[in-house]
Amino acid sequence: MKRKTPHARPRWRTAALCGSLAATLATLDARAQDAAPRTDAAATPSLSEVTVTGNPLGAEQIVTPASTLSGESLLLQRAATLGDTLQELPGVFSSYFGPNAGRPAIRGLDGDRVRILQNGGASFDASSLSYDHNTPVDPLTIERVEVLRGPAALLYGGSAQGGVVNVIDNRIPREPVAGPEGGVTGRADASYSSGDAQKAGAALIEGGNDRYALHVDAFTRHAGDTAVPVALECTRPGSPALARRICNSANRASGGAVGGTAFFDRGYLGASLAGYRSDYGTVAEDDVTIGMRSTRAALEGLWRNPGGLIESVRGHFSHGNYRHTEYEGSEAGTVFTNRGSELRLEARHRAIGKLQGVWGLQWEGNEFSALGEEAFVPTSRTRTAALFAQEELGTDWGKLTFGARAEQVRVRSLGSAETDRFATGTQRFAPGSGAVGALVNLTPGWQLTGNLAYTQRAPKDYELFANGPHLATGTWEQGNPGLGLEKSTSLDVGVKWKEGAHRFALTAFASRYGNYIGLLPTGATRGEGDLPEYAFTGAKARFAGLEASGTLRLLGQQGVWRGGEGASVLDLDLRADLVRATNTSTGQPLPLIAPARVGATLRWSEGPWGVRVGFDHSMAQHRVPEGSRITAGYTLWNASVTWRQKLGRTQLQWYARVDNLSNRLAYSATSILTQSAFGRAPLPGRSLRVGVQATF
Repeated sequence: MKRKTPHARPRWRTAALCGSLAATLATLDARAQDAAPRTDAAATPSLSEVTVTGNPLGAEQIVTPASTLSGESLLLQRAATLGDTLQELPGVFSSYFGPNAGRPAIRGLDGDRVRILQNGGASFDASSLSYDHNTPVDPLTIERVEVLRGPAALLYGGSAQGGVVNVIDNRIPREPVAGPEGGVTGRADASYSSGDAQKAGAALIEGGNDRYALHVDAFTRHAGDTAVPVALECTRPGSPALARRICNSANRASGGAVGGTAFFDRGYLGASLAGYRSDYGTVAEDDVTIGMRSTRAALEGLWRNPGGLIESVRGHFSHGNYRHTEYEGSEAGTVFTNRGSELRLEARHRAIGKLQGVWGLQWEGNEFSALGEEAFVPTSRTRTAALFAQEELGTDWGKLTFGARAEQVRVRSLGSAETDRFATGTQRFAPGSGAVGALVNLTPGWQLTGNLAYTQRAPKDYELFANGPHLATGTWEQGNPGLGLEKSTSLDVGVKWKEGAHRFALTAFASRYGNYIGLLPTGATRGEGDLPEYAFTGAKARFAGLEASGTLRLLGQQGVWRGGEGASVLDLDLRADLVRATNTSTGQPLPLIAPARVGATLRWSEGPWGVRVGFDHSMAQHRVPEGSRITAGYTLWNASVTWRQKLGRTQLQWYARVDNLSNRLAYSATSILTQSAFGRAPLPGRSLRVGVQATF
């Protein structure tokens, strides 16, 4: 299958940072665990709600920079991809390969250096291999998303150097869903978007009592080509030759899951089975579509008070089958498959004085293959085994955290039955990582945090053995079996303040790499069409930046005036971030790094009504490698209105949101398409989304 190959610019799979992170999902069942003495500044009020990810001990305060998206904010911000849903969070960007594919990038780092989890377990897919591969996660079914930035990798390995994104959907309930007495709860969503004529719907129902819980959910999404502020050419049969739409950007997606949990006096055991399917255009080529299919099974359990030093043991096992087929018209071309399993066991020990901690082991294995004339990676098998530990020491002034992880990684190339261009063989690595963190309660309203981490990451199969045309980026990718461990040292320092409804957080971070594995041009051309060759090469690199967020109560309680129940409340949310990334071996900036951003949202509510008006401004990105395209700055405005209505036991939340209110033409600096196929995929134009969410 032959496809057009637009000129490509240098591409790096960005990376950085490691540190004191901990197992996911422990807080959700913390109320079910036996109470243990809490020594971490018990008398000091928490500056933020407990974040589950990275918080195995159920502490009210965590050291690692983190944020959560849930409730009304998630309802209004959710998009077709996980990256686009999260991109309003400071330090989080989308890799944006059109409206149908976009992974989260954290602090300029993406691909296999940002770990995407589902309920704390691995998400088996091939989204980190190529920008046009989407994650098999649809925001329609998400209850909450948690993002850890910076040194946050110890429990999840080198693939979490940049951070962790944990998608929580409660498909395995960890506590009674309707209280001890039992009952049934549910949620249903329906929405329509004007910009792509998208019709979307989702429903879930949960029921049970203090002995069992059941969960069922389903979703569907159908969208046409996405509207943009400029007319674009299109050669796809049946489409206009020139239209103000992104050619080949339509998509269909559907899926669902069933899960259940049995509760015992000393724990629980639950399982789930989920399916996901999506068919979407690649937007880089007018006649190429992708059919993605994924199934995932998970088993999870908790055993409290097994005896001796151990307070509780948690186990999580997941298995996934992923298949991704690229079509030109109706003809199937390259087929990517990934079959994998993960086992994680964590043991929390009883408090030893003021010391609490969790120890664990993790095993992960996957078999990956790419079959077809455009396959640029061989069939491979990867096995990872790891031991990890995190300890937390409470003090009179705050807490200290310590963590370590040791891994054994084996990557084996099996070559290909279709071609002999791939090297075969086995590479073994033994990465090790360590981190220390501190939280200092300066006053009842002020906190200071810091994390120092050293991380090692084993090269991925494609970094070692790739050798072929990667037409999504218009390059010939060449792996290097001789690559060694990627190594980085990172530091972040943050300050938080809270007084009533007012809050503020500022974090500065920096990371240095001694062997950053990047995809660098060799100057040669290869293959049919003389594709520019890019080779995975170790280099020195430096990342640094700032993140800030805050909320100011302008009217209402603790504002200019006080009102009674149902009185008006007016808040101003502020956010900003900055990332600087440099290849210090050449002195050139790294590509696909977001420019500085600032944003604000004014939120008003009174009784059942809510109104939001906000903007996000991206500066021009002039710091690009030599020969790359500079990206112009832009400002995107949005506005929304919500209204709550109660009908018996059912509560309805009606909402309407307008994105890109001024219909501004803009291009993303973090999208490879801005460099390799400029003009094909600008950011979406003005779009109105209306919908209703019912809960009971």
